Amino acid sequence: MTVETRTQKPQATAAPATNAPATSTPATSAKALAGLRVLDFSTTIAGPHCTRMLSDMGAEVIKIEAADGDTMRNRPPVRGACSTAFGQLNVGKKSIVLDLKSPAGLEAVQRLVASADVLVENFRPGVMQRLQMDYASLRSFNPELIYCSISGYGQTGPSAELPAYAPAIHAASGFDLAHLAYQPGRDRPDYCGIYLADVVSGVYAYGAITSALYQRTRSGEGQHIDVSMLESMLTLTLNEMQWSQFPVTLPARPQFGPVETSDGYVMIAVASEKSFRNFMLAAERPDLITDPRFEKYADRRLNWGELMDTIETSWSRTLTSQRCLAALDKFGVPCSAYRTVAEAMADPQTAHRQALAEVHDDAGSFKVLNLPFRMSAADPSPNPVVARLGEHTRLVLQQAGYSDDEIVRFGAR
Repeated sequence: MTVETRTQKPQATAAPATNAPATSTPATSAKALAGLRVLDFSTTIAGPHCTRMLSDMGAEVIKIEAADGDTMRNRPPVRGACSTAFGQLNVGKKSIVLDLKSPAGLEAVQRLVASADVLVENFRPGVMQRLQMDYASLRSFNPELIYCSISGYGQTGPSAELPAYAPAIHAASGFDLAHLAYQPGRDRPDYCGIYLADVVSGVYAYGAITSALYQRTRSGEGQHIDVSMLESMLTLTLNEMQWSQFPVTLPARPQFGPVETSDGYVMIAVASEKSFRNFMLAAERPDLITDPRFEKYADRRLNWGELMDTIETSWSRTLTSQRCLAALDKFGVPCSAYRTVAEAMADPQTAHRQALAEVHDDAGSFKVLNLPFRMSAADPSPNPVVARLGEHTRLVLQQAGYSDDEIVRFGAR
């Protein structure tokens, strides 16, 4: 497949507006969270995604790993001994190796906590308490500590100690069956390949941490944050949550789906009266605007399948996807071709936004996503270096007050 570039109408050149959208530029060097220190005990995706965001915003993130490292260090693509899947989640962080089950490891953590602002962990509830590294145990070493726990079902309750990975959380939250309800003629849930629960809960953890940091500026005290992946996933089913409480008649065919063309499919998102009218004009069927089956929103939804069958027969199947998109763009109808991730990465809009950053590890360079927002007075781009396992153990322990002889006993080089 090739990337389709859709040309918009030319716009007149105007003087820069004083309220122009915030855009980061390479000249912007300020980091919004500069000066913050984060201890990252998390592994796999949810916690590392959160702490990668904190790192991009300027926090010093110290990733604490076991001797064999985060399991993501072995996930493909692997070049040499370096995983880009790991790098994407952990670029910009420092890496130290500690045996958390040893007295020396516990003492080191206690020393590090004394100078930390934030701690993030995503072990199963109870693990950090057994290690004497839970919030109650560490708070005495730093009352201002913001301690964030990410877990499948939350820290307490009948399901708290159940093992949890994203696919299980998708099923438990109702998300998978809610998604299945939009697939006509199917009764088997989809396989899971994209870990939404990890990404969503990581973002919520980031938001909760930054909120707690702001509250600390007024209260002077830290707090414990308890992020549930299950509840995070429930936020993706807001309409379905209401439909589960009150009777709603839904159309047999979902309103948003692929529209067939002569060489594939396009997505058309008709979410307002204006977009419906413009869609009918683009499809050269203005007569359908006043058709009693489709004129009113409620009737249109109930008869959506009939409407789309009519449009496909009389219009879209007679055109290529590119010609359909051109007609829809002319009338301002929200739409898109179906693209691969590689095609989306190659989109000129992606390049314009500088959405991708080039970073490097010991095996070479690769691209990762920048944070999906730009700021006029802060730089949210990542530090472009992926640390080797334990690369910063000596440095961080020296900063914690350990002598060279003591550091040798940790196995640091």
